[in-house]
Amino acid sequence: MKLVMIGSGYVGLVSGVCFSEFGFTVTCVDVDADKIAMLNGGDVPIYEPGLTDMMNRNVKAGQLSFSTDLATAAKDADVIFIAVGTPSRRGDGEADLSYVFSAAREVAKHLKHGAVVVTKSTVVVGTNRKVQGIIRNERPDLDFSVVSNPEFLREGSAIEDFMRPDRVVVGVHDERGEDVMRQLYRPLNIRETPLVVSTLENAELIKYAANAFLAMKITFINEVSNLCEKTGGNVQEVAKAIGLDGRIGGKFLHAGPGFGGSCFPKDTRAFAATGERFGAPQRLIEQVIEVNETRKHEMAEKVLDALGATDGKTVAILGIAFKPNTDDVREAPSLTIIPHLQKAGVTVRAFDPEAMEPAKHHLTGVTWCKSAYEAAEGADAVVILTEWNMFRALDFAALKEIMTDQILVDLRNVYRPDEVADKGFHYVSIGRGGEERMLEQVVNG
Repeated sequence: MKLVMIGSGYVGLVSGVCFSEFGFTVTCVDVDADKIAMLNGGDVPIYEPGLTDMMNRNVKAGQLSFSTDLATAAKDADVIFIAVGTPSRRGDGEADLSYVFSAAREVAKHLKHGAVVVTKSTVVVGTNRKVQGIIRNERPDLDFSVVSNPEFLREGSAIEDFMRPDRVVVGVHDERGEDVMRQLYRPLNIRETPLVVSTLENAELIKYAANAFLAMKITFINEVSNLCEKTGGNVQEVAKAIGLDGRIGGKFLHAGPGFGGSCFPKDTRAFAATGERFGAPQRLIEQVIEVNETRKHEMAEKVLDALGATDGKTVAILGIAFKPNTDDVREAPSLTIIPHLQKAGVTVRAFDPEAMEPAKHHLTGVTWCKSAYEAAEGADAVVILTEWNMFRALDFAALKEIMTDQILVDLRNVYRPDEVADKGFHYVSIGRGGEERMLEQVVNG
């Protein structure tokens, strides 16, 4: 089968490359000529481990190509995926579906009879019916199918998630759509990957409900970490124990500075807005959104508390991306925390192995450094914001030599309090009030 992927952003590019790895002939189409030129030159505009090698291998094999010409690519395509962005709409938090509907109108002009249009973009319930209506209005006599196939890719491990998913969700309205999707995902049968076939509406709801629930787990454990700090508890021990309960599970129970990225913030807002529009308010998710935004400012205040007086103080921020193994800074905690620190009079030096270039468009007044140690030169405190592997074994002796004061604020709980204290550092982490209180008593006699 010949596939066309409209949109060569994160979802479209990863999905297109992985489908070509399955052996399908894939053309990725994008209106951004510079992006297509970059891809045709063998370079990937996003950072995702393993993606560049897989892409170039399949281009060389003739399975994968890139183009700005949708008309030529679509005319012989059996399956056309819509994988364009659905950002939050200003004002009400609803998903902006204009790019999806625009793609549907363009697709309608070039579809062949019997083709299947698959929405891979994250869209609110009812969108695929509207896509179906748009195409039907453009081509009343066209025989076609519409399918909803939401993605569940985590940035930093997207290839693994595509090749070894927990499940594949497919929303259909006819047998042809289901048959085609079963053929596309047949390579996963060897791993017995569950294929969940449902209605268009259910597939749309599944995507948002899944992301909203995961965001809720993150926010829940962050709230628990606050309680642990006040009561002398240890959030890591609490999370491990409750995560062993099969009804709860251990994933997404890691306390941190709040969630960010391209999915959870916009998807929770859209889910809450959809609930409001249909008269079924999603009150839990509304609270998740509010608590998560507050969390980022609370973490900035934690840094300021560790510093004491802020005048003339310098902080080294390690990690700008919202998570490791990506260069994505969209709604990253760093974009809230750094300006908060700067407003308090703190000078910020920062390092991230991948995300500094995109971050420069969002942050001003930051001194960008070439390494963690360059960022720490003359700093009063080092703050770990993103748990990149390179920050898990810092040379504390070297840091001690170059820092003005020895404060480590670990907002990802990368280290144990005792091992940092033994190096002569004042250590602040999240949700480990008991251990840090005991260390403070030992240090102070």
